[in-house]
Amino acid sequence: MRIMKRLRVLIAKFGEGYENALLKLAHSCCEAGFEVVYTELSDPEEIVACALQESVDHIGITTLPGAAVENFARLFEVMEKADLSGVRVTAGGFFSGEQIQEIKGMGVADFYPGSSIYDKIDEWRDQYGDVEDSGRCAQFEPPPASPGAVN
Repeated sequence: MRIMKRLRVLIAKFGEGYENALLKLAHSCCEAGFEVVYTELSDPEEIVACALQESVDHIGITTLPGAAVENFARLFEVMEKADLSGVRVTAGGFFSGEQIQEIKGMGVADFYPGSSIYDKIDEWRDQYGDVEDSGRCAQFEPPPASPGAVN
């Protein structure tokens, strides 16, 4: 019998807002069988430090308002210095086709526009998910909304 290691996925963001969407993504990844490390970090150095500390296999970046291609350039620069070349990076959100091609050229393995990541997560759940009791996945709760906050 072959025993597969559960992949550890770090969920992070570039940009601000939409915390509820990040929480939904983290929960969906857990239900698909991934071990999820959820963070609200958006600084490339802090994301890499967290990835090292948590020994993750994968970093998923959500691009939110204020995200820039330069964030990815810095992320990969810091990852190279930290010798994290074996950690796969994917991203999703709202970048233009030109920006997507640019970050893929830097090393982003896949980009999932809009909410298309959920179709892929459903596919992964069907293929690899081993979560028999989804109750063991944390119920990621959004923080209390600040007046005027965008979620």
